[in-house]
Amino acid sequence: MSDAALTSHIKPFKQGYLGAPIFLVAILAMMILPLPPLLLDLLFSFNITLSLIVLLVCVYTLRPLDFTIFPTVLLVATLLRLALNVASTRVVLLNGHTGGDAAGKVIQSFGEVVIGGNYAVGLVVFAILIIINFVVVTKGAGRISEVSARFTLDAMPGKQMAIDADLNSGLIDQDEAKKRRADISEEADFYGAMDGASKFVRGDAVAGILILVINILGGLAIGMMQHGLDFSDAMKKYALLTIGDGLVAQIPSLLLSTAAAITVTRVNSDQNVSEQVSQQMLSNPQGLVVAAGILGVLGLVPGMPHIAFLFLSLACMSVAYFVNKKNKNLPAATTEEMTQNISPEQQSSTDVASNNELKELTWDDVQPVDMIGLEVGYRLIPLVDIAQSGQLLARIKGVRKKLSQELGFLLPSVHVRDNLDLLPNVYRIVLMGVTIAEAEIHPDRELAINPGQVFGNINGIQGKDPAFGLDAVWIEPNQKDQAQSLGYTVVDAATVIATHLNQILQSHAYELLGHEEVQKLMDNLAEKSPKLIESITPNPLPISTVLKVLQNLLKENISIKDIRSICEALAETCTTQKSADALTASARIALSRQIVQSISNSTDEMPVVTLHPELEQILLQSVDQAKKSGGSEVDAIIEPKIVESLQKKMVEAVQKQELQGKPAILLVAAGIRSMLSRFLRYSIPSLNVLAYNEVPESRKITIVSSIG
Repeated sequence: MSDAALTSHIKPFKQGYLGAPIFLVAILAMMILPLPPLLLDLLFSFNITLSLIVLLVCVYTLRPLDFTIFPTVLLVATLLRLALNVASTRVVLLNGHTGGDAAGKVIQSFGEVVIGGNYAVGLVVFAILIIINFVVVTKGAGRISEVSARFTLDAMPGKQMAIDADLNSGLIDQDEAKKRRADISEEADFYGAMDGASKFVRGDAVAGILILVINILGGLAIGMMQHGLDFSDAMKKYALLTIGDGLVAQIPSLLLSTAAAITVTRVNSDQNVSEQVSQQMLSNPQGLVVAAGILGVLGLVPGMPHIAFLFLSLACMSVAYFVNKKNKNLPAATTEEMTQNISPEQQSSTDVASNNELKELTWDDVQPVDMIGLEVGYRLIPLVDIAQSGQLLARIKGVRKKLSQELGFLLPSVHVRDNLDLLPNVYRIVLMGVTIAEAEIHPDRELAINPGQVFGNINGIQGKDPAFGLDAVWIEPNQKDQAQSLGYTVVDAATVIATHLNQILQSHAYELLGHEEVQKLMDNLAEKSPKLIESITPNPLPISTVLKVLQNLLKENISIKDIRSICEALAETCTTQKSADALTASARIALSRQIVQSISNSTDEMPVVTLHPELEQILLQSVDQAKKSGGSEVDAIIEPKIVESLQKKMVEAVQKQELQGKPAILLVAAGIRSMLSRFLRYSIPSLNVLAYNEVPESRKITIVSSIG
């Protein structure tokens, strides 16, 4: 046998592929083969240790999905416990008449030490454990697992839509979206498995009751009929061993039931159970002080256990004192954080006031206008404070990165600052020092957006999505799963601001492109195509003309990332044309495939709306007269009745196309394309105006209507 073949045969042994089969075969062997008492002691001890480890893992796990193997562990632990019950039952019935450690030291200890050797007490203790496990813990955990599985499955469509919304807005990339989708699928599988695994634990509790009854009856029959014991002696020996055996099995079962209940009641968090209890239950000293007062009063009542109540009262008061002392240190930190958020102008005035010095003004005191600014009210400061786990800055960076890649130039940084003049929950988006948009949000809630079709209403604060004006409801975080199951798209407050900022930056991208950005684009292209740049700038075209062409393209939502094709078109046209409009038309022809693909990604025929030849001729004549007068297309004079009729019929045509789920495209002659685009851009934003020569030859068009 070759070394490769030998390695392939040895590999399963090295990787532990036989571990699970061997373990299951061992469980089966315990049910069939007799085990010595010493081995039973080791296995019972291992069972208790396994249950304790699983419980502690559940306590220190931050979220349920970090322990996805838990349903399988529950099944294996249940099988192990039942196999040990079968093995111990065999030993108890065979050697129980000898009493003592006939079934091992562990069973003897639980039968004699835990219940004091009294089988009547043992029966009561065992019954109480069964009630706690079966009626309280297991039943509650099973119900929670069932409801969690149902709501998780119902919420999957809404969560998928939220991921798609984050991906489309640039907040996450493809890898992160793929990971989140996998987490959603894994979450549904986990809660479904936990719903089934809880039935194992519940069945194990029922099996414990039946095994106890069968063992006692069988032990009495064997002891009295085969070994000649009287009823009291047989009851004492077999009942003690049976109850000890039952307690050894029920305590690990109770631990695993508790672990299952902790897991299904956990909420995803970056803290374990201990940290959450200390932060959420012990953070407010008022409850501890009131509890200490009540315990103190009870401790002074005659006949009450004074020492116990007074000791607990003192303990609660001490904890409240230390918590209150710890909370007093928080305002200093808050003040420091607020100082860091003060604007340079405020900081400068504060320094002057504190030092009582008059400084001469310099050009440094004249602050430049921020190209993009985001101002937030004081209640929104935690969203932008990294020290308080604020996610907004990271979201803004993701928006800038995605838009820069799509548009073809680096967007300037967003200057974020607090503004005490704003209402606490209000934010403002500023462009070149001028307010462009302003909205109010609720940072402690999440926004459930109605995408157009939902299956019910949800309680909350009614509002609008700031970015697109859709109907929305501000809901509590614990209502997220319910809202997603009803079809709402749920996003947090940071995502709302980031999406709004993304929409503003995209619609005003042409204003953010300046001389510096254009020069950087030219420099980058010059490294690869130096001759091409030499033929354009600075002679015959200055940078300002190139800037105007690129801004014209961005105004109509055309990406300039294919800067090479744009510059080649400019180089070809600039020898005969110098106007920005003519150069823009040439660049659009060069980008025709990109433009058409962005409008209609389908490879099928492209539906278009055209103008009646008579109307088109009238518009062309108006444009020609304007050019002969020394003007441009924008200066064309059109009869008001024609303008009103054209706008009305275009609105009807666009609505008809949108109802059919098709893009709205107006196809006209090249001479009037720019004029109609500027005229209809603001009244019908979704309309795309193309010239005949901008449609690639490979594209087929279908005329759906003609406006006259």
